[in-house]
Amino acid sequence: MARFLLGAAAIALLAGVSSLLLMVPFAEAYDPLDPNGNITIKWDITQWTPDGYVAVVTIYNFQKYRHIQAPGWSLGWAWAKKEIIWSMAGGQATEQGDCSAFKANIPHCCKRDPRVVDLVPGAPYNMQFGNCCKGGVLTSWVQDPLNAVASFQITVGHSGTSNKTVKAPKNFTLKAPGPAYSCGLAQEVKPPTRFISLDGRRTTQAHGKSFQCFLSFWRHNYDTLSSFFFQ
Repeated sequence: MARFLLGAAAIALLAGVSSLLLMVPFAEAYDPLDPNGNITIKWDITQWTPDGYVAVVTIYNFQKYRHIQAPGWSLGWAWAKKEIIWSMAGGQATEQGDCSAFKANIPHCCKRDPRVVDLVPGAPYNMQFGNCCKGGVLTSWVQDPLNAVASFQITVGHSGTSNKTVKAPKNFTLKAPGPAYSCGLAQEVKPPTRFISLDGRRTTQAHGKSFQCFLSFWRHNYDTLSSFFFQ
């Protein structure tokens, strides 16, 4: 599994500052055809900004047989404080929310519980990001690992500007047609996540905490729930 994550992370060309990797199987999630299959959500803080950070969020479909079909995945969460989304690439929030407190430089999303979807194929180049723009459709890892990964970049404001002041989002939900995918509390992972550049000549690593949680097949329904917290 670590080898798969490392290889997929190389595609994103990240120079990580902090990583949150959401994983942890439920007892009800056992699938006899694919007992180790899961969907992994990864949240990597790659850069600090004057009022927050830039993060890359990656979804890996580590299932052998299950695809995420149209209309695709959507990922939601609740902010721990009063965070906003200044901008995004490779995805978009489904609702902007009430941004009336901002008179200029209006945020992309001001909702306390944003929900993000993938962009569709053919999205403008300046809105794209690595592994994006598949309309939320993901193949299984065994069938086509390159198309089993989706990523988007998010610039977060009003969040704190260090590992001590930033708070992780909570109450993550992953929605997809057909089966649900559910996750418990994330766990801190050591050593920190490492990233290899696309040409294989440079390795960087996250300098903050790393958390992980597996989202496993649970039941035939549309909703899932997971959450994680900084400790």
